[in-house]
Amino acid sequence: MSTRTDAPTRREQILREAARLFAERGFHGVGVDEIGAAVGISGPGLYRHFAGKDAMLAELLVGISERLLDGGRLRVSESAGNPPALLASLIDGHIDFALDDRPLITLHDRELDRLRDSDRKLVRQLQRKYAELWVAAVRELHPRVAEAEARAAVHAVFGLLNSTPHLGSYGDGLPGRAATETLLRRLAHGAFAALGEQEQPAE
Repeated sequence: MSTRTDAPTRREQILREAARLFAERGFHGVGVDEIGAAVGISGPGLYRHFAGKDAMLAELLVGISERLLDGGRLRVSESAGNPPALLASLIDGHIDFALDDRPLITLHDRELDRLRDSDRKLVRQLQRKYAELWVAAVRELHPRVAEAEARAAVHAVFGLLNSTPHLGSYGDGLPGRAATETLLRRLAHGAFAALGEQEQPAE
């Protein structure tokens, strides 16, 4: 979502408004008519695009997991052979997601269990692959860090970056997106730098 520069399609408009409303009121607190009204079409008109709310939720959660993985793979390709640049690029990409798609973080936390088993398993599989891109990048930069420790650090940083739904508009006392982005970037880099400081010198 955050990487598009052209006008969104009607389908994308529906998904964006569905994500916002689901995040604000919960999946069961929103009706099809309300989603339709938010994009200027009748509730029944939504069924030309989606089979129902369950299908919207699945596309939102599977879709963002696919986009994160695809974006991560692209960043790996673009920064091959430059571990610091790769990790910095992964951090920047996830910060963009965390700031621009905050409703999807809330949806994942609250509504993932509402997906049918096959969709939920697919989301988990995509997320594991995305996380492993980060683990490989961290270990390339800090080769003496154990794999399990690198993986724990990656998930801790995900938790940090994915805290954006709890920051209010842009966090107490922060003037806007740029300041929030700068803070998150500094904290993420600091976490991985601290991990590197724990490396034991070669014998």
